[in-house]
Amino acid sequence: MPDATTDSNKPTTAPGARLPFDQAGRLMRLATYASVTVAVVLIVTKFAAWLMTDAVSLLSTLIDSFLDAGASLLNLLAVRHALEPADKEHRFGHGKAEPLAGLAQAAFICGSAGFLVIEAGERLFNPRTIENTDIGYAVMGLAIVLTLFLVAFQRHVVGKTGSIAITADSAHYQMDVLVNAGVIVSLWLVSTFGWILADPLIALIIAGYIFWGARRIGLIAFHMLMDRELEDGERQKILDIALSHPGVKGLHDLRTRSSGNQVFIQMHLEMDGDISLLEAHTISDDVEASVMEAFPNAEVLIHEDPEGLEEERAVFR
Repeated sequence: MPDATTDSNKPTTAPGARLPFDQAGRLMRLATYASVTVAVVLIVTKFAAWLMTDAVSLLSTLIDSFLDAGASLLNLLAVRHALEPADKEHRFGHGKAEPLAGLAQAAFICGSAGFLVIEAGERLFNPRTIENTDIGYAVMGLAIVLTLFLVAFQRHVVGKTGSIAITADSAHYQMDVLVNAGVIVSLWLVSTFGWILADPLIALIIAGYIFWGARRIGLIAFHMLMDRELEDGERQKILDIALSHPGVKGLHDLRTRSSGNQVFIQMHLEMDGDISLLEAHTISDDVEASVMEAFPNAEVLIHEDPEGLEEERAVFR
């Protein structure tokens, strides 16, 4: 019988790749180049704006951009390594470089949030006025526009490749959009109403949000490193494909995992016990081809069983 599991509380993980390996690789590399470029541009503009405004909330986004640049550069290197073909020492490929980069990104982001908490706490007890708020508005507006374009492109790449590294990179740039919007609110409250404490208070809220985002990124990467199953919808898709073949009488022990943008699928197919080995092999090949059509970068391993065979089967809870 099909063994699809259901768990509505399961954290989201990156889906299987939708493009052939070479096409997915080109898109992933382009996404890493784009994120590094955007981070460098924002560092330069935010640093100049912080010097002119002395706003701690703007400093928070500058720190975040420094961490973005470091994380994106790490991503670039990790994606390049993950896309290397399998070799004698790594016969399953190098895809685990992606979730490792995701964990490193989560650590980067937590570090930036911790530094921001310290800076905002100091400013709570020693508040200062903010100058040249118009410059802050302009820089934050530019940051939001550039980041939105980057996030849109990254989401396109993730949809086509299922890359965990690009997923993590996109997640913290999505946070940046809200962070930059928070800075605009902070500058407006200070300049319009003179609420000096709004600057460090909003910076603390931003830090809390960054911590939350880092936790999400870290969980996604951790689950891939621990070979967590694909999402229920993807597993059900595999089951439907396999069981749709007229020669398949049943299926059990479906196991799946992902490594970078590669997916590994194994299953036991139950067939009529009276058919020949050649016929069973042909049915397995047909199912394998259908699954790989839906998951282009999948490695599929099928074991053939005669229908009704009494054997011990794995039970997962």
